[in-house]
Amino acid sequence: MALPAFNIGLGAPRAVESQASIPPRRRERDLELRLETLQKDYAELNTAIFEAAQVHRRLCAPSLVRYGAFDVASEIFAVRHLPGDFFSVEKTTEGLVLALGDIGGKGLAAGMWVTHLIGLVRTHTAANSDPEAIVAGVNRDMSRLSAVEPLSTLFVARVDSSTGRLDYCSAGHPPALLLRSAGRLELLSDGGPVLGAVALASFDRGSVQLDSGDLLLACSDGILESFNEVDQEFGNKRLEAELRRAQGGSAESVLFSVLGAVQDFAAPRPLTDDMTLVIVRNNSIERDTQ
Repeated sequence: MALPAFNIGLGAPRAVESQASIPPRRRERDLELRLETLQKDYAELNTAIFEAAQVHRRLCAPSLVRYGAFDVASEIFAVRHLPGDFFSVEKTTEGLVLALGDIGGKGLAAGMWVTHLIGLVRTHTAANSDPEAIVAGVNRDMSRLSAVEPLSTLFVARVDSSTGRLDYCSAGHPPALLLRSAGRLELLSDGGPVLGAVALASFDRGSVQLDSGDLLLACSDGILESFNEVDQEFGNKRLEAELRRAQGGSAESVLFSVLGAVQDFAAPRPLTDDMTLVIVRNNSIERDTQ
């Protein structure tokens, strides 16, 4: 018996014909169902991102922390979904420990690493509140994951409210600015390399005295590297000028004055990097007279 002949090449046209034979009303309904599915997935993704952002906010410091005569004001702006920056505060028996970190990269991946880095900072702070010891310990732990974890920067400071002494250590972070009440500006840059670059790197401690009316500004590089329409960078000089201009205000007013200047400078260009700004002010005389 002869076998029937099959023409394989007719498969594709038949599929097209079959699709074309679907009534328009049914095709429209299929498209509506697909759109509903996509909208549901999009809503669930947005909800998950929102919940992750709330976790990040709870892990970070409140926008204003008062510690003895010191006010600590901070704000974080994310360029994509979740910030790769963080700012945390921990109270210890030796003083208030401040940590400002900046994960390499942006978006969800950087945001996921934030929880890991905050956890390391808190673990080492509990063991030893010396800033250089915290930074060195975090660096050792991150170096073990150097193949997967992005290079990051970290600034850690410890404030003693009873003496006004501030000890600090920077791991490749932009230098913090200390503006004295009399107008003198100092750069706080002691420390060592970025986290994860050298496993056994040594980190130096810097120490300064924060007297009444003194202001400390620490920020992530997103502040300094904000660009305007003609590709000019905001940079250190403008940051110093804005800090001086706002010097007489509270920590919160200085914070928002500087942030406003950065945003006005960069407008209407969108943000290109996460931005974090921290202002610490010694209000000892004002508090003592109240």
